[in-house]
Amino acid sequence: MTMGLRQAWDRFSLYLPVLLMGLLALGTWWLVRNAPQVQAPRPASALRHQPDYVMKGFSVKSFDASGRLQSEVQGTVARHYPYTDTLEVDAVRLRSLAADGRLVRATADRALSNADGSEVQLHGNAVVVREAPSIQGKRAPRMEFRGEFLHVWPDLERVRSDKPVQLMRGNDRFTAESMEYDHLDNVLTLRGRVRGVLVPAR
Repeated sequence: MTMGLRQAWDRFSLYLPVLLMGLLALGTWWLVRNAPQVQAPRPASALRHQPDYVMKGFSVKSFDASGRLQSEVQGTVARHYPYTDTLEVDAVRLRSLAADGRLVRATADRALSNADGSEVQLHGNAVVVREAPSIQGKRAPRMEFRGEFLHVWPDLERVRSDKPVQLMRGNDRFTAESMEYDHLDNVLTLRGRVRGVLVPAR
């Protein structure tokens, strides 16, 4: 009996590697068949011009350390676009204090601002008014810019436009096809067909 078992075990051990290889191949086939399929790479989705939040009938104010109002933004609707980090405002009204204390106001049908408000594009019936302060007892002239498009940098106190504009400085009137105004350097550049009316001081 022992001899018969030994012979059977010898025969079995001869075929054992073949059986093990067969089981291994069968297991590999089963794993490949049931493994999740490799997904084809998805085409990159195009960035969509959709806001991540909308505000209606809003007013945003900012104050300095002493509690004095520095700026105010009002509008009927504001939309924030996350992929460009810009804010679009309908029927916008802006008020801010310049470095010299002069009040600056702006209105337009639509405004597009970057995240920190340091650059604002005014579209449609755009008006920027720099009120006349009293400097050493004398009134400096009030300035007003009008056009269908005005590009404003409030912190740098600059206004630019590549479209026709009107400029009022006190009682003087100017029109031009494009304009650039830098208040800090006291430089006004009018380009294209420029016309002006100068009213003598009284």
